[in-house]
Amino acid sequence: MENLYEKLGGQDAITKVVDVFYEKVLADETVNQFFRDTDMDKQRRHQSLFISWALGGPNQYSGRSMELAHKGMNLNDEHFGAIANHLAASLREFNVSDQDINVVLDKLTTMKNDILYK
Repeated sequence: MENLYEKLGGQDAITKVVDVFYEKVLADETVNQFFRDTDMDKQRRHQSLFISWALGGPNQYSGRSMELAHKGMNLNDEHFGAIANHLAASLREFNVSDQDINVVLDKLTTMKNDILYK
């Protein structure tokens, strides 16, 4: 059975989704302040590899753990919800089904405790 990574079109497709995702995130005042001092090229690369892994692709992600990456940011449920909504909307733009989007969001939700209130 094809995993979500393959279904979406592999790394190239995911890189495009990530670009759309960050356009939405950076336009959102709820969360864009967290990226003020961020090297966005590096951030996009890390996010593409991370999402690829989360969707069942090869694990090429060698960045910091979720907990370390979000330490000191004190993210809350509102921030998490905004990011999840932007990811879902970005995937929809690439005609990903709601069923597949829910699989992605479920995977993200399993990491919530490593991300929030750090």
